[in-house]
Amino acid sequence: MPEKTFNQAYEDTLERLEDVLDECEADIDYDTVSDILTISFDDGSKLIVNKQSAADQLWLAARSGGFHYDYDAGSGQWLNDKTGENFFAELSRLATEQAGEEISFGD
Repeated sequence: MPEKTFNQAYEDTLERLEDVLDECEADIDYDTVSDILTISFDDGSKLIVNKQSAADQLWLAARSGGFHYDYDAGSGQWLNDKTGENFFAELSRLATEQAGEEISFGD
């Protein structure tokens, strides 16, 4: 994938995540530093979203493990490289588990 396409897809994703987090009523905090988004929950757990440019992937670290996503330009989606699950759907599920309340990033 061209680097410009990958970087734009990742930047758009971070912007979407930040917009949802700004509107979220759950008691969570987030911080973005050097293109790494860290979402912190009351129980001390975190979700960390970052890009791995060498692999052209978005990576997600959660309490339950690490997940890697490839960008599908045709559908405009990040898809789990093992399960094919949509990144936003999986992030919603993981954030809900760690927050103990419903959090939706869409799909």
